[in-house]
Amino acid sequence: MKKIIVCIKRVVDYNVRVRVKPDGSGVMLDGVKMSVNPFDEIALEEALRIKERGSNVEVVAVGIGVVDAQQQLRTALAMGADRAVLVQTDQAVEPLTAAHALLALARKENPDLILLGKQAIDDDANQTGQMLAALWDRPQATYASKLELQEGKATVTREVDAGLETIEIDLPAVVTVDLRLNEPRYVKLPDIMKAKKKPLDVISLESLGVAASVWLRAVKTEPPAQRQKGVMVKDVAELADVLKKKGLI
Repeated sequence: MKKIIVCIKRVVDYNVRVRVKPDGSGVMLDGVKMSVNPFDEIALEEALRIKERGSNVEVVAVGIGVVDAQQQLRTALAMGADRAVLVQTDQAVEPLTAAHALLALARKENPDLILLGKQAIDDDANQTGQMLAALWDRPQATYASKLELQEGKATVTREVDAGLETIEIDLPAVVTVDLRLNEPRYVKLPDIMKAKKKPLDVISLESLGVAASVWLRAVKTEPPAQRQKGVMVKDVAELADVLKKKGLI
């Protein structure tokens, strides 16, 4: 194996309490902390572990989005990626557009493996990896909780309704990863400083021959309903009475 591409998406940090815009047109992003999508961070960690096991592998982090997404790619470089590529666009990027952009890069870079998080926590679409595999005409494995590589093949364990399923696919392939695959490493300050010297290329979406097509339109965004206050009861009998009045028993 010579090269692994890891897809990195810039999302609102999972610790941030998301607020909806007053007009309901979306969520407020001004001044909000942005981070690497947690599932993509797991995908990157797995690529780095493959490299550290002695494989002569180049790990390339790829992001698609606004110029500020360079910050998340620098985080990927600080974790240990060898280089990064930002496909810059100011337009909203839907899963199919992302898949086409990644396809163009795959044809240019010729990776042995492309790793993605199973979904992004901003839209929870869970579509890009599957679309990319179909467009690339290569095998795919989704929701990976364990990944083993042999000569020209990958063995992937994934969670299904009935338990665990293990499949074997030929490389090159697309694999999307789940939370149980690993725990990403902590980025240290010296690594952050070293990352500033690593190559980060910025190219435009148009240079890949991809247009940011809009297939979906958000009609309205609403915050979840506020939770009702709890009720304190003295004993089990009072609890049963409250539940009966609410029609729950």
